[in-house]
Amino acid sequence: MENVNLALILGAGLLAACSPGPATLTIAGTAMQRGRAAGLAVAAGISSGSLIWSVSAAFGLGAVMLANAWIFEVVRYFGAGYLMYLALRSARSALRTGTPELRASSATSLRAAFAKGLALHLTNPKAVLFFGSVYAIGIPPGTEPSVLLVVIGAIAVQSTLVFHGYALLFSSAAASRLYLRLRRGFEAVFAAAFGAASWQILVARLG
Repeated sequence: MENVNLALILGAGLLAACSPGPATLTIAGTAMQRGRAAGLAVAAGISSGSLIWSVSAAFGLGAVMLANAWIFEVVRYFGAGYLMYLALRSARSALRTGTPELRASSATSLRAAFAKGLALHLTNPKAVLFFGSVYAIGIPPGTEPSVLLVVIGAIAVQSTLVFHGYALLFSSAAASRLYLRLRRGFEAVFAAAFGAASWQILVARLG
């Protein structure tokens, strides 16, 4: 584990999981409009989708990078660029007045809510790019599979706690109103954090 930048991986993962986006808005909308159980079901589906992309990137994409070193640098800069894109999007949102529009969930059962969350994350191309860039930057070539499993498990636990925490938080009407009222301040913080993460990836020296 000494060659794996687990702090960078978990830090980037935490920023991505906590940032306002389709996943968090769906969890929030479902929890506020359909209750805590439905919100937790959607969160479980999103967490499962995150785990699937994490495993795919750790093993599939990692093998491709071992055979083609240039892909490592391409994904490195794409990853930094993507994080900067998130920073700019968050900054623009922070400057915009008003509140985000939350759509009601159409799920009619906990199973349907879980499927909705899973489909949301599996069809998100940004999730593929995020996990590919994070594993490329944080894990050097030749890392043992046992170490990869530790990293995958750590990301899975962190993502599950964050997504389920959102469901619990937004199931409270008072908490949801507070978040919406302070949205611009939250997104300003996310903009600064994503910008810092992008810079760290660009200047990181691995191996």
